[in-house]
Formats: sequence, structure tokens, C-alpha cells
Amino acid sequence: MTDVEYARAFFEKDYYASEASGIVIEEAAPGQALVSCVTERRHKNASGRVMGAVYTTMADFAFAVAANYGNPVTVSLNIQASFLAPARGRKLFARAEKIRDGRGAAFYEVFVSDELETDIARVQVTGYKMKPLLPPYTPEEGDYNPYREQMASLKAL
Repeated sequence: MTDVEYARAFFEKDYYASEASGIVIEEAAPGQALVSCVTERRHKNASGRVMGAVYTTMADFAFAVAANYGNPVTVSLNIQASFLAPARGRKLFARAEKIRDGRGAAFYEVFVSDELETDIARVQVTGYKMKPLLPPYTPEEGDYNPYREQMASLKAL
């Protein structure tokens, strides 16, 4: 499986992001991720524009895909969003990029845009790394699944 397939397999149970919001994982790599969403009526607020919560949800999801790649389960502690402009296009993108990855905390910046390259929002996310459940990956284990720790955490519930 590819990294994107591993990410999609793990995050398919994130029903709010995938089913309710319609967000799709486009790329997954160490310290970065790209997600997209085609806006529909359900994404609009009373004034007919895309609701700010859509951008924030996309940023949080992009962060989750990037921060959980090859790491212990990592969850959002704080999200700070700055909305720069309304979306002009229909397809939105959120690209998460690692700023710093420490032992217990992770810091990411997420850039939200549309297919017309409108700069929509900048989002900073601070994440907390949970206690690892598995020993570090070794090449003898075979195929590398960057989300194996997260899969193990689901089985532990």
C-alpha cells in the first residue's frame, strides 16, 4: 500500500471529516499532508459563503494526517486560525507542514486555499503526542505502515 492508502485506511473511521464534511486525503508524508474538499450547500453559512468551521476542520484533519505519520497517536491541543479571504473557487485544499516535532508536542502550520489559488486561511496547530503503544519500527517487520501505532490504539480501546 502507498502512504496515502495507509492514511485513508486509518482515517476512514474519522466520520466527521470524511463522511459529514466530505474531506479527502490527497497526500501523506512525514511532517506534511494535503487534504481537499469540494464545497456544497452543506458547507455554506447563512450569507452563502463557506463557513469558517469548514476551513478549521480541514486544517485539523490535515494536521492529524501529517502529525500521526510515523508517530505515536497525536491529537490537537490548540488551533489558532486567521481567515484571510473568502473562497472564490469550489475545491478547497489544506496543506499541513511541520514546524517543529518534539518528544511530547508537535507544531504545524496549515495553509488553506482553493483551486484558484486564493489564500483563504492560515492555521497554527499545536499537538500532543500520546504515550506510544508499540516499540519503534524495525525494517525486519516488513512493509512499513506509518499509521501502525494508530491502528494498535484502536485495538486497545
